[in-house]
Amino acid sequence: QVQLVESGGGLVQAGGSLLLSCAASGRALSDYVMGWFRQAPGKEREFVAAISRSGGRRLYGDSVKGRFTISRDNDKNTVYLQMNMLKPEDTAVYYCASDSGTSTRVDGESYDHWGQGTQVTVSS
Repeated sequence: QVQLVESGGGLVQAGGSLLLSCAASGRALSDYVMGWFRQAPGKEREFVAAISRSGGRRLYGDSVKGRFTISRDNDKNTVYLQMNMLKPEDTAVYYCASDSGTSTRVDGESYDHWGQGTQVTVSS
């Protein structure tokens, strides 16, 4: 099975940028649809972005459209989340997840494996 490790989180001021990475091991990344989710304290998990196996299809949550970009490099077995124009409400633990299905989906229940998460904190 695939193992996922996120990195790149940290503290940033509002309006700033961060690049999150998710490194996969154990299986080829190209075998999976990949997604990013986040969860803030006291809130439910929220869909952020997803990308198809080839990278040709990308989906975004409404709250991040136009600010975040998901991408993948299957040769490097890594998925990225470029986050620009960050807002305090983007503060959360960000998780990457893999889906062995063929459709690009927003439902977290569809994803099979999850990383441990990386904290993103945006100060006002």
